Amino acid sequence: MDFIITSLQTWDIEIGSTIKNTALEISKQNRVLYVNTPMDYSSYLRGNKKSLSYLRRMEVIKKKTSPLRQLNENMWVLDCPFILPSINHLPTILFNFFNRQNNRRIGLWIVKQAASLEFKNCIHLIDTDIYRSRYLKEFIHPAISIYYRRDYIIGESYWRKHGTRLEPELAASANIVLANSTRFAAELQVYNPNTYPIETGVNLQLYDASREYEIPTDINNIPHPIVGYMGTVNSTRLDGDLLYEIIMRRPQYNFVFTGPEDEGFRQHRIHSLKNVFFPGQKKVDELPAYIAAYDTCINPQIVNDITDGNYPLKIDEYLAMGKPTVATSTHTMRDVFADYTYLATDLEEWLAAIDKAVSKSGNKELANQRIAFAQTHSWEHSVKKIYDIIEMYQKRQKK
Repeated sequence: MDFIITSLQTWDIEIGSTIKNTALEISKQNRVLYVNTPMDYSSYLRGNKKSLSYLRRMEVIKKKTSPLRQLNENMWVLDCPFILPSINHLPTILFNFFNRQNNRRIGLWIVKQAASLEFKNCIHLIDTDIYRSRYLKEFIHPAISIYYRRDYIIGESYWRKHGTRLEPELAASANIVLANSTRFAAELQVYNPNTYPIETGVNLQLYDASREYEIPTDINNIPHPIVGYMGTVNSTRLDGDLLYEIIMRRPQYNFVFTGPEDEGFRQHRIHSLKNVFFPGQKKVDELPAYIAAYDTCINPQIVNDITDGNYPLKIDEYLAMGKPTVATSTHTMRDVFADYTYLATDLEEWLAAIDKAVSKSGNKELANQRIAFAQTHSWEHSVKKIYDIIEMYQKRQKK
């Protein structure tokens, strides 16, 4: 099959990505055209000039490099050689008009490039791109259109203005809707009965507990036990005040947060504590060594509409490395991971759970159980679910 994937995440994003791993897995058996979301004038003006994603798209816009690049035998990444007008601030009527025009421009570009690759009867997979993929079905005419809610982006202020209206429309117009949690699936099934929950996967070749990892130099001198977090340190998703209390009340542990910080966390009083460390953002292939150095892993989320139904990929990565893990008790954590993690809802539960997790950090039998569970969440397993759902839809259409 030929797949066209449109996503909010560009291929050159510097952090791990569910949709990139999904695309690579699909390309093992099918052809894939991954379309980078084009820049608008707002992102062009405030863009990070050091970002690989920004630099790559600017090179294409300036016609200094080809918009189409081949990653492997079956996969291509496509950039858009144009900048779109910024329209999110517009009232509904004007937004709808200009958003359709933006979709048309993107769609015609995709059609032209897909034709050059001789893509036919394409399956269009829309990864949470509720603005710039809203009308693409009208312009690229896919054999099957799939909307995939991988994150609750309409919980964020930027997307709330128009997204609360557009996402239901997009879900209703798709042939199939996928969601990465049962909660998300239940919410979207109201708009489309062909809605299915799927679990994401973990890169088992990268997160391999059987390997020996050298302790990274920037945390090599931190005394154990180390309680660690990996991922974006985001003040809208992580509970900074809870973390402050935990870290202050457990001076015998050292807490390490590996990943980029947003401005809210950079300014947080948590930085005043002596037993907390922020090594900063690392390359994806460096991350397993940090997890390997942790005694216990954590995911202390704020419970809201964004986090409650979200599937936290980092949990699979922690478990694949055999690490005891403490996480906020969200819907997805209870639904998927309850048997292999320690879940907490308030400060006292968090303190007790971390103490218990640290005490179990040397238990090899429990570590092997976590690893075995994580291995059931391979990308191959995740993508096979997508194939099965597509096949089921196709069979129904033939009846």
